[in-house]
Amino acid sequence: MINVTKSFLPPLEEYSKYLEGIWERNWLTNYGPLVNELEKKLQEYLQVSNLQFTSNGTIALQLAIKALEIKGEVITTPYSYVATTGAILWENCTPVFVDIEDKTFCIDAEKIEAAITEKTTAILATHVYGLPCDVQRIDAIAKKHNLKVVYDGAHAFGVKVGGKSIFEYGDISTCSFHATKLFHSVEGGAVISNDSDINKKIFLLKTFGHQDDDHFSIGINGKNSEFHAAMGLCILPRVKSFIKRRKEILLLYREALKTLPLTLVEIPLDIEYNYSYFPVLFKDEKEVLKVKQYLSSNEVNARRYFFPSLNTLPYLKLRTKCPVSENIASRVLCLPYYQQLTNEEVLHISSLVKEALYK
Repeated sequence: MINVTKSFLPPLEEYSKYLEGIWERNWLTNYGPLVNELEKKLQEYLQVSNLQFTSNGTIALQLAIKALEIKGEVITTPYSYVATTGAILWENCTPVFVDIEDKTFCIDAEKIEAAITEKTTAILATHVYGLPCDVQRIDAIAKKHNLKVVYDGAHAFGVKVGGKSIFEYGDISTCSFHATKLFHSVEGGAVISNDSDINKKIFLLKTFGHQDDDHFSIGINGKNSEFHAAMGLCILPRVKSFIKRRKEILLLYREALKTLPLTLVEIPLDIEYNYSYFPVLFKDEKEVLKVKQYLSSNEVNARRYFFPSLNTLPYLKLRTKCPVSENIASRVLCLPYYQQLTNEEVLHISSLVKEALYK
């Protein structure tokens, strides 16, 4: 089976060297030396001011909302993984969906102001497939209306806009280090802010609100372990080579699929991209299901990512129509995409897509 993604695992002996150190120190969690080392190296690699390593990307979003004391209505995107909306609801806020752009699939910044009410306190937007939101326009709107801005950058590890890390925009950015991501620590995530006071607040929030015997606030357990940090330390030096190979795969896919009646995402020229996903848009949902089923019958697993459009989730109290998001969600399919894919596998997958379309 060729899966939609495949986690990279370093040579066992390389990871084992870190394990030997963990065994010698008998320091498993609670800010051991490996966690501190990973945080420092991630901060340097991403060129960000402050970074907190967390247990996962969803906790990172929840910590961001809590740290900024966001309440009431939060303007957000319907085109993201469900954790984006889930974090808003989990923190007892109300998601207000604004439709997306049809090119980048990110929230349409020009539609945000129309959704602002007296209850609006924040904007939570996602850099979809690593493609940046219109950060300049969103920043201007937020300043005009005194709103907080959180970016879900689960897909955006290493992405830059104008030579600046995408994580330096907004009040807080979050990232996921899940096993399926470009950079991973098996499970993990990060909260990133260029405000040192917010960074200190996040540290307390993820450590039960106390340091030693001094208690300052409520908190949760958002920490991560030495074992996860060890994996991250093995993966991080390889990320640039991963990105290089993924770009090669993208170009190969594009060449192989260029004559087919489908739409591929265009990468803006002014960004430093990370090649995190390979989404394909088909004519309609019927065609998506047909191709997905044909791939599956040939031992290839593609994913409807993202589906459904989050404004249609059954447990939402507020219903909002987002026709662009609903249309894209019904027509999108992410093909297998990871640096371990061979050229032969890419061409095989592409030929199966062609067969499915003309079958």
